[in-house]
Formats: sequence, structure tokens, C-alpha cells
Amino acid sequence: MTETVTLRPGAMELRAWRAAYRGAAVTLDPACRGEVEAGAEAVRAILAKGEPVYGINTGFGRLASVRIDEADLATLQRNLVLSHASGVGEPLPDAVVRLVMALKAASLARGASGIRWATLETLLACLERGLTPVIPGQGSVGASGDLAPLAHMSAVLLGEGEARLDGETLPAAEALARAGIAPLQLGPKEGLALLNGTQVSTALALAGLFEAERAFQAALVTGALSTDAACGSDGPFDERIQRLRGHRGQIAVAAALRGLMEGSAIRASHRTGDDRIQDPYCLRCQPQVMGACLDLLRQAAATLAVEANGVSDNPLVFAGTGEVISGGNFHAEPVAFAADMIALALCEIGSLAERRITLLTDPTLSGLPAFLTPRPGLNSGFMIPQVTAAALVSENKQRAHPASVDSIPTSANQEDHVSMATHGARRLGPMAANVAAVLGIELLAAAQGCDFRAPLRSSDPLERAKALLRARVPMLQDDRFLGPEIAFATGLAASGALAEAAGTGLLPDLDGDAS
Repeated sequence: MTETVTLRPGAMELRAWRAAYRGAAVTLDPACRGEVEAGAEAVRAILAKGEPVYGINTGFGRLASVRIDEADLATLQRNLVLSHASGVGEPLPDAVVRLVMALKAASLARGASGIRWATLETLLACLERGLTPVIPGQGSVGASGDLAPLAHMSAVLLGEGEARLDGETLPAAEALARAGIAPLQLGPKEGLALLNGTQVSTALALAGLFEAERAFQAALVTGALSTDAACGSDGPFDERIQRLRGHRGQIAVAAALRGLMEGSAIRASHRTGDDRIQDPYCLRCQPQVMGACLDLLRQAAATLAVEANGVSDNPLVFAGTGEVISGGNFHAEPVAFAADMIALALCEIGSLAERRITLLTDPTLSGLPAFLTPRPGLNSGFMIPQVTAAALVSENKQRAHPASVDSIPTSANQEDHVSMATHGARRLGPMAANVAAVLGIELLAAAQGCDFRAPLRSSDPLERAKALLRARVPMLQDDRFLGPEIAFATGLAASGALAEAAGTGLLPDLDGDAS
């Protein structure tokens, strides 16, 4: 049975957004209807007074001083949507677009945007019936809202643009007709309310966070397996070391690594009589590096949880007093910072994993056969998978440059400082995919290394993770076509299956405390 997420405006937990991103059905708590209708009534009252109010009976951006006649108000809102649907590039993934729609519905349902209940129902009907707008991924600078991408979403509600339905990409009008949804006729303020907001950058950042979460969990497993494959020490994971420094993430990571390696016969075999005094940093400093990544991800999660519950429209309608106040909640600087933090964490997770792969392929460091092949020279073994990992890591380093420090003026200098949150968040998906591939290669290499330690076995959690791989991928004896095997191992890391197989119960939860 499909999970259902009920939108409770202003009170949503991160786990609910994760479920929506992963495919849960989305509904709206009807208790918010009163606030939505009160906001719409406030807009009607303002129009009755005849005073100029931005976004209701004026132009937009630098054209805010242009007064619009009452007869043209509906055309004003429609024109706004159509003119702003100017995005370019590859469409956003359907899962991200559905999250955008859910975030937008939750924001509108706070009642501060002045829209009618019927308008909100149209958006929810698209979500319910699987109608997904086609939103080009490029064109937002992350301030004055995600205008272009949200305009593409909104245009579909009007019967313009394209949408996906039942696996097909269709003209929006045809998709609406098939889904039994009447095209929306916008009322005053409604086009602006649909376009203004940080929902696209927030959805992309949340998607990046959720993918980074899985990458982080998989990296704990592959890191522990690599430590065993290299006959590394678990001494650096001792709780006393971590407590003396005090960083929360470091303490949690060390505990996870201890749990993953507990009971390993490989570790026990070299506990005494090992001439090596200290392991290389990629093994020894996992709690410090991965712990710092965890702290970054937790901070980003906290920021995005607040943003997802907020209202980032402008102007905002305060039904209690009948006021409409212009502000800057559309500026996505918090999202930009969160996206930059996630990018940094992803970059370092992959970078540390690549160093472990390199260690395993180097016989002087690992004590294993060169490039993890029984007959090096005749066979190249893991020589080129390590090169692939290095390429992906360097690509992520280039992508990890902070987006939030950039700005460029728009709208004739009316909008003179912007966040660049949207493309800063959009890079996270490809970065997470790169990390998953690096971890897939590490999984293959670490499992190969542990096989060389036979008949000694690793811990039960790590043996379960290794068995998941070995069910499809046998130990590499002689060179063979590795592409499909790397793809399979990458899928185990990206899907969460690897961490689930390890089943330690010690992996971090970004919704709250790590266990």
C-alpha cells in the first residue's frame, strides 16, 4: 500500500518531505481551508478599496509603479505566468517536480498568499492524479523566487506548456483533459503567489540532502569494509578519542564504525604483533572527516526543514488586519548556504572514499596484491576503476565551489542581489550520483580485498553487505568487463540497499539525533 503524506502547513517534519520525494501520495489537511479563504477575502477587500497594492493591481518588479485597471487584473496574472515561463535546459526529474508542487501547496495553504481555495485544489488535483509539469532546470537566480521554473509549473495549471502523465509527455491542455482537471482561471494576486517562492531551489536542495544521506550511510559501510580489507585498526574509532574532542558528528560516526567492525576476525587477526603503528588518514580519520560531513548535513537539514515550512511569497497578506506587506522572503540565501554545505559534504565523502580505493590497490600500503588482482601484469584488476573514481571526485571538486557567493543584478537593478540557490541546489543530484559511483567502486575493491583475507571473515554486518554484492558479482580472478558490475554496486550504494543490508542501526538520522 502506498504511503500517504498529509501536508500540515507550517508543521511538516523532514521525514515527510523525504517520503514525498520517494514517491508517497500527498494530501492536504483540510483544517487549513479557513486561513486560505480568509487570505483570499482580504485580497477582495483590498480591491474594493481601489488602492494600489503591489502584485494585486500593479505591474511587477521594476514595473511595480504601473497601475493596472480592474478589468485587466485576470489578464495581468495570466501574462505574468506566461511571460515568466522562460526556463531552458534539461527538465527537472519528476520526483523533484512533485516535491516542488507539494512544497508550493504547503506554502499557499498557510493563507498568507491571498489565493482562493479552488486554486489550491487545482494544484493538489495534479499531484493526486500524477500529472507532473515539465519544468526546465535552468533559469532561476534564486531571488524574487524561482520565477522561471515556477512559471512553467503554473503554466500547466492554465493549460499551457507540457506535462507528464502516465509515462507520456503531453501538451498541458491534453494532460489536464485526460486527468479530468479543468484549466485554472487565475484571480488577483494568484499568478504572483504561484511564481514567487523558493520551492524549486528548496526541492532540489532537499533531494540533494536525501541523496547525500544515502551516500553518507553507504560510505560508512564501504569505509569500514575497506578498513578491514587493508587490515586497518579500529583503535582510532575508540569512543574516548572522540569524547575528548567533542564534535557530535565525529562521536556518531565513530560509534557507527565500531558497530560495523565489531566481531571481525580479520581485525582480531592483527590486533597484536602488527608492525604498523598508524594507518593512513583515509582510514584513521574517518570519524573526523565523516563526522564533519555529518554535522554539515545536519545543519543543512535544519535550515531546509525551516524553509520547507515557511512562506516565501511576496507580498504577504495578513488577513487579521487586512494588510498586504512587501518583503523579501523570496530571497533564497538560506537555501543557497544549505546547498553549498551539502555540496561540500558530498565532495569530501567521495574524496575520502577514493583515497581508500587507492590505498587498497597499492600493495605497499595495503599488503594486498597490486591492483587487487591475483596475477598483476597479465591483469590490470582495479587499476582503471580507481582512475574512474579519481575522475568523479575531481569533477565534484569543481562543482563544490560555493554558489552562494555569486550574484548578478536582474530586473533593471531592482533585484540587485540574488542567491544563486537554484543552480547551487541543482548540482547536488549529479554530485550525489558521482559519489554513489565512487562508493560502488570502493565496495567492489573492499570486497575483493576482504576475499584475499579468507578464510578470515569480517564482522556480521560487513559480511551481509559483502554478500549482497557477491550475490551478483563474484570475486575478480582475471580481467573481465566491469561496467555492469560497477553499475550494480553503484545502485546498491545509491538505493540505500547497502546500508540496509549492514543493518547496524547506527546510521545517522537527519531528522533528529543519530542513534
